[in-house]
Amino acid sequence: MHRKKRVLQLGPFPPPFGGVQTNMLAIRDRLLENGDECAIISIVNSERTGEEENVYHPRNPPELVRLLLKLKYDFLHIHIGGNLPPRVLALVLTAATLAPGKSVLTLHSGGYAVEKIEAAKFLSTHGFIFRRLTKIIVVNQLMSEMFVKFGVKPENIKEIPPFALSKSDANVEIPQKFLDFWDNHKKVLLAVSALETHYDLPLQINALEKVRKKFPETGLIILGSGSAEKELRELAASKSYAEHVFLAGEATREVVLHLIERSDVLLRTTVFDGDAISIREAIFLGTPVVATDNGMRPEMVRLIPMGDAAALEAAIEEQLKGGRKPQYSGADGRENIKAVLDIYEELMQK
Repeated sequence: MHRKKRVLQLGPFPPPFGGVQTNMLAIRDRLLENGDECAIISIVNSERTGEEENVYHPRNPPELVRLLLKLKYDFLHIHIGGNLPPRVLALVLTAATLAPGKSVLTLHSGGYAVEKIEAAKFLSTHGFIFRRLTKIIVVNQLMSEMFVKFGVKPENIKEIPPFALSKSDANVEIPQKFLDFWDNHKKVLLAVSALETHYDLPLQINALEKVRKKFPETGLIILGSGSAEKELRELAASKSYAEHVFLAGEATREVVLHLIERSDVLLRTTVFDGDAISIREAIFLGTPVVATDNGMRPEMVRLIPMGDAAALEAAIEEQLKGGRKPQYSGADGRENIKAVLDIYEELMQK
């Protein structure tokens, strides 16, 4: 007999629709499909405040703590995307303290361990906080090794890839602004990321100049929002090919899937990055990918060195000449979401 679970997820709620948000929504959808309950506390500002049932948007830390004390749940699942500055560590400690024996953390950024594994040690603030968590989900082996160095028991660490993939929905309407851009460009490059400095988006904008010399009807769409938006718009506007760079803002995941599928190449240039969901989605949909080599990219990605403009230009031209690839025939990642629910089930038995 199925025993209903009540799961409270704590993490960023879309928009934007990044990898962490997509994973949280996939977990929620599977829980609801199974007849379980799931609520979400958003830890970022969102334009959709108050629009969805069982999604809470605390305005400050005291409100967040009150929600953690008020809401009823069997498990508290914390999702962290990138680095763990002191305020995020404090959030993890607070959540683990208020949910003893039922706290789960997914650290989505595989790149975090690259920076921290050498300094990781048992006698540390990080170690003290991580050991208070009931289970920790990681996205690669290096992260498992890092948490062991922090003193977390290996049996409390589980490696689960954070993606669940899906085809584009034929019933979803693509906004006219994107259709217009395609009407004016035979080749379209696409970037899906936050507009932040660590995604090195100027590299893409600058590379378009040489790419257009060989493929003159090529345009670049950049999806996302962030603190670097003003600078990126100014950079794009300064170019003679400004009309071919489209900083399009946010889009729903359903629309993003269509845009990835229609694009000729997906670009992912980064200074710091983990395992990007947009790359996984592009491979799944048959769209070629050019990405900075961060040591953890999946197969079928054309890799370039960090910050290498010439390599980026050459890789884009190579992909445009080669055309699209067959769609990926492997697993869609639904088993990854099931693995998360299996952790909940395991904890229910304790």
